[in-house]
Amino acid sequence: MSWVIGVDVGGTFTDFCALDVETGLVRLWKRSSTPDDPGRAILEGLRELSAAHGVKLSEVTRLSHGTTVATNTLIQRRGRPVALVTTRGFRDLIEIGRQTRPHLYDLQLDNPEPLVPRERRFEISERIDASGGRHRPVNDADVEAAIVAIRESKVEAVAICFLFSFLNPAHEEAVGQRLQAALPGVAISLSSGVQPEFREYERFTTTVVNAYLQPVLDRYIATLEADVAAVLPNASIGINQSSGGLMTLARTRAMPVRTALSGPAAGVVGALQVARSAERANVITIDVGGTSADVAMIRNHHVDVAYGREVGGFPIRLPMVDISTIGAGGGSIAWFDRDGLLKMGPMSAGASPGPACYGRGGKQATLSDANLALGRLSPKLLGGSMSLDVGLARAAIAEVAAPMGKSIEATALGMIGVSVANMVRAIRTLSVERGHDPREFALMPFGGAGPLHGRDIALALSIREIIVPPAPGILCAQGLIVSDLKEDFVASGRTPLGESLPKFLLEAVDALVERARAWLTAESLTSAEPRLELSLDARYVGQNFELNVPIVSGARIDRSALPPADRIRALFFAAHDTAYGFHDAQAPIEIINLRLVARVPLVRWDVQPPATRTSLEVTPIAERPVLFDGEQTRSTPIYARDELPPGATFVGPAIVEQLDATTPIFPGDRARVDAIGDLIIEVSS
Repeated sequence: MSWVIGVDVGGTFTDFCALDVETGLVRLWKRSSTPDDPGRAILEGLRELSAAHGVKLSEVTRLSHGTTVATNTLIQRRGRPVALVTTRGFRDLIEIGRQTRPHLYDLQLDNPEPLVPRERRFEISERIDASGGRHRPVNDADVEAAIVAIRESKVEAVAICFLFSFLNPAHEEAVGQRLQAALPGVAISLSSGVQPEFREYERFTTTVVNAYLQPVLDRYIATLEADVAAVLPNASIGINQSSGGLMTLARTRAMPVRTALSGPAAGVVGALQVARSAERANVITIDVGGTSADVAMIRNHHVDVAYGREVGGFPIRLPMVDISTIGAGGGSIAWFDRDGLLKMGPMSAGASPGPACYGRGGKQATLSDANLALGRLSPKLLGGSMSLDVGLARAAIAEVAAPMGKSIEATALGMIGVSVANMVRAIRTLSVERGHDPREFALMPFGGAGPLHGRDIALALSIREIIVPPAPGILCAQGLIVSDLKEDFVASGRTPLGESLPKFLLEAVDALVERARAWLTAESLTSAEPRLELSLDARYVGQNFELNVPIVSGARIDRSALPPADRIRALFFAAHDTAYGFHDAQAPIEIINLRLVARVPLVRWDVQPPATRTSLEVTPIAERPVLFDGEQTRSTPIYARDELPPGATFVGPAIVEQLDATTPIFPGDRARVDAIGDLIIEVSS
């Protein structure tokens, strides 16, 4: 046997998915996270997975890991001290930023403090001009002064960000080499290496964030690599990127900023694989875990990628799966705002102490407590290995109910309603506000708490079909297994699109393909058959922001593969129609960036579907009272997910339980199991 394992570390649980690539055998595991040391949950979970399912750890060839270390470091501002070296006159750029406020109508809320205080920003007299030429050479005395000051500041990382270095990196590279030689052990991040793109503010902040994260991720990876080597002696390790692909540990050490949305991106990759298997082209996904809910859209079997967003309040200019994240999960805490209204989250009970029903000392009522009190959530989780206390859940909810004069049941329904409203708002942001009708999509809820709330979300958005994957609570770990090894390349150069292809475009294609070949060589993948995807960022002259326009893909790309200028113009018009509802065929267009994505498939998800049975009769394993709505509970049959054969159908009310999630089937809704094991729910009203 030859196993690959995906492990996703969440705020509450750490999930494992193991695939035998020779037989297609899949084994799943789930355990509580260890927030004080995320790696401990990984090591303990690997041993537990091996003991429970007979997975020989010596036969594991790769471990694919989704991590929240970078995200948590940014949100909690627990990175290491960092310095900034920049062009003279631009030391305050990362603080001045742009003329935007975090919230348009809140005059009191400030932007977050910059990660580099002013006294650790050092200026160098040098200048690359707007054409990429050397206008002023690097001043050696300034470099020496910066080295002395950085050494005295005792920082652990330095970001080097010069003006127009995306056109000519020579000055950044020269200064970087001198700092590296003079300051051994200090991590160096060059903006021309992190993301060589137009827009200096976003390029500067992205590079500073990368430097801020480097010491933290370096220590985490070093510990993880050593510990995993002792448990998985024959396995390589891949880390998931925010753009939905794996990278090596060496690349992660150099580019930790790429892991800012590592875990959520893996879930979308897993959801895309399920959507393709289920032959559903348009799907809205919502991943509800213990702390947060992540929303994404799949359109025509394609996941959109955003090229700029904020994480922890800091602008990051890198390709990331287009995800909207809110603080709504099973551990979301109920509280009253100053207006006396009930709110849910974003504060979370996390894994420790966890919801009140965990019996670990948590006293505040959470979303999980509400579902347990209503009977929707099983009092036995993780296959019976984790017991939940209904009495503690009801006692915590009673504290919330008392000020409102409501019953425990009515309060629990209200808590769920508030959380669902937050989730629906996040979905509307990605769908309705961008011109997409949710009624034309299926809903795919996953994560440990996703299926619990899928029906309420679907009803609010008038979605008629819900798809619950075979292992919804472990879909992120599954997505890690099917992720490709991936690298993104960009060439930036503002140029008009005329009647013929501009010279910049032709030269940039050759340069990007050459960089992709060098990457394949560095990763020892010269015999692999990569998939290349070429796109460009374009806009009308005078617009502030550009649209990404895919233009060609295939195993081999060169300048001869580029479509003619009129075809590129038509593709831009179509993208503009989708984004804004119109286009101007006469207005001049300019190209800002050319992008190349290189993918190398590592694993094929060739899993055998569940065996068909002669009988499609489904038999409940138990019954319990469940409150779906109103005030009357219903005696509801409980079904075990792994005992539902393909082709089986049944009508709610029902509860479907499995190791990693619980799915309520509301009264009147029809559920069926498709040929690959998905649970398809048709919403009755």
